[in-house]
Amino acid sequence: MLQKLLNNKIRIIQLFFLILLLVLVRAFENQLFYDPFLNFFKQDFTAVPLPNINSFKLFLGLLFRYVINSSVSLAVIYVLFAEIKMIKFAFVLYCFFFLILIILLFFIILFTKGNHNWLLFYVRRFLIQPIFLMLFIAGFYYQKQK
Repeated sequence: MLQKLLNNKIRIIQLFFLILLLVLVRAFENQLFYDPFLNFFKQDFTAVPLPNINSFKLFLGLLFRYVINSSVSLAVIYVLFAEIKMIKFAFVLYCFFFLILIILLFFIILFTKGNHNWLLFYVRRFLIQPIFLMLFIAGFYYQKQK
């Protein structure tokens, strides 16, 4: 009983540490990543044209942030469920979603005419924030209950 309680304390500490890492990524986003949309989306972006971007630097910044968030998210999933099969499956999903979302993001930026800023806002949000973590935890928990 004492060992089980101690193991749960260690897992809780690990979870708090990993969540702190996700918070730090968010807190230092301006210093760590090239993203001209950070300030753009803090203003009334619905009627403003898109800022000038360096596509390659934006891609690298988004990739770097996505890899950090995904790695920490995979660690959270491992701490919660401790199953390698879930980690492998989540990794494949993270890769698949990155490809789809990054293609969609650059398609919106480079090829669409008109004001698609809301769509850009939400696609970018899935790339820069660990939203998939919440979805995967809920899905894996449900799967484990079945």
